Amino acid sequence: MKRFTVLALCLLLMVSTGFGVFAGGGQARQADTRISVAMVTDVGGVNDQSFNQSAWEGLQRAQAELGIRASYLESNQSADYPRNLETLMDANNDLIWGIGFLMGDVILEEALANPNQKFAIIDMAYENTPANLIGVVFREQEPSFLVGYIAGKMTQSNIVGFVGGIKFALIEKFEFGFRAGVALANPDAEVLVQYAESFTDAARGKAIANQMYQNGADIVFHASGGVGDGVIEAAREQGRWAIGVDRDQNDLAPDNVLTSAMKRVDNAMFNVARALVDGAFPGGTTVEYGLAEGGVGIAPTSSKHVPAAILTEVANLEQRIISGELSVPFDQATFTAFLASR
Repeated sequence: MKRFTVLALCLLLMVSTGFGVFAGGGQARQADTRISVAMVTDVGGVNDQSFNQSAWEGLQRAQAELGIRASYLESNQSADYPRNLETLMDANNDLIWGIGFLMGDVILEEALANPNQKFAIIDMAYENTPANLIGVVFREQEPSFLVGYIAGKMTQSNIVGFVGGIKFALIEKFEFGFRAGVALANPDAEVLVQYAESFTDAARGKAIANQMYQNGADIVFHASGGVGDGVIEAAREQGRWAIGVDRDQNDLAPDNVLTSAMKRVDNAMFNVARALVDGAFPGGTTVEYGLAEGGVGIAPTSSKHVPAAILTEVANLEQRIISGELSVPFDQATFTAFLASR
């Protein structure tokens, strides 16, 4: 009887002081009261070597530096989006991210249906953004212009290529920014363009890149998520150049990735997490990142293969873009106007 009384008193003490007994060895621990931020990946998955992975790296940095609790759920198909969002809401996360514009509609629906839950989304802007939602977009045309300039300066065949994922306005910003950079650096260069209509089919990316190399291209830039793994593999096998995207992709083929057009999704994720921790969540707004905000740029490993003189020219172009002197095209109309102004 005394033993039962002592045990009951111990349990009561643990409950009253905020501790509990959990399965798996009976270890007691304090309740986790950290701010929790979770994300739902697009179909490329968290290890896509592209923007999903960059997003997760941003949350991991926020966990290490800001003390938040970070987690994610992967999507294998679009049907997974609502289920994953519901799961993360049930887990009482303070902020839930959707990674990629393909989640735009479902994120908006959930934000409207759950006004007390905070949401954020990468690559989506809304005409009327709910107060519990933030959109984050990038001027992808700016780093694409810079790597296009590098390609135009370094091509020896005067033929370069662009491989896009699915043909949407977002990916066209990469295409037309790249084409404009090539045109400024080398008006005689031809740009081959093809879309894979996928963000995950690496075999398709490899086939497209191989065909471009066979047609004379010596440099191919991709903006295609996991499709780009195949583009980079083709460059490595063919001994040609590839240009990466979103992250510094030189590690995928150190001798064949010339540079990368970086889109700092990781910085955006970290910055929003910091705002949340500071009690300044910018709900109801859209935040845009470009060169001026440090949200895009070329990879730091560019100096491995790009001559210093060309990088100096690129740095000058960056300053012209930041100052507003040089406006980078992002669609067919602005690209046509850009060419006419040269």
